[in-house]
Amino acid sequence: MPASAPEPMIAPSILSADFAHLGAAADAVSRADWLHVDVMDNHFVPNLTLGLPVVRSLRQATDLPLDCHLMIDDPDRWAVGYAEVGAANVTFHVEAAADPVGTARAIRSAGAFAGLAVKPGTPLAPYLDVLKEFDTLLVMSVEPGFGGQTFMAEVLPKVRLARQHVNAGHLRLFIEIDGGISADTIEQAAEAGVDVFVAGSAVFGAADPGAAVSHLRELARDGMARSAHAAGRL
Repeated sequence: MPASAPEPMIAPSILSADFAHLGAAADAVSRADWLHVDVMDNHFVPNLTLGLPVVRSLRQATDLPLDCHLMIDDPDRWAVGYAEVGAANVTFHVEAAADPVGTARAIRSAGAFAGLAVKPGTPLAPYLDVLKEFDTLLVMSVEPGFGGQTFMAEVLPKVRLARQHVNAGHLRLFIEIDGGISADTIEQAAEAGVDVFVAGSAVFGAADPGAAVSHLRELARDGMARSAHAAGRL
């Protein structure tokens, strides 16, 4: 299982890329750490994006680790397939899962990290024990379903709670955030304790997506440093 990231990790979301040129979009962000892939089924969320065949093709088109975020019903049935085709991290929603622990174990047995996602209105405290089975916690900072939404700072107490448990050694996982991450919001997310930052339009809407990735990483590094200084770790 991973410890927290020593450096901020940027995971550009291809939801904001040109779906007709996903391979080129992946090449444009080769400086990123992960490539975030939003899978939506038009049931769990009111949008339909892409699924397993596209993820399988993407795996052949890029060396970036694929960070698959499943916004789907019945992830207990479908999640393992994404690990089997080569996703590095497979995250599903606790609100949709019947057996989150069993599904996490199956994902990990298939060779991927297992991630648990929570919607903005879902409290984290009831799932702290469950998170011991996971490698990633994804805190949604918008309502899942569509890109380009406004960052919801009210979810940051969940990030801080998770960070407290990671720092205390009770959990060993990456803390990821998704929704409204940009140059204006990434530092406050970093200060709260995020390791992995999903950014869509802030990357793929930029004239130079690769430079945008580097800029976001620098801003996140600054936020992490301020947090460490405030906690007396620097």
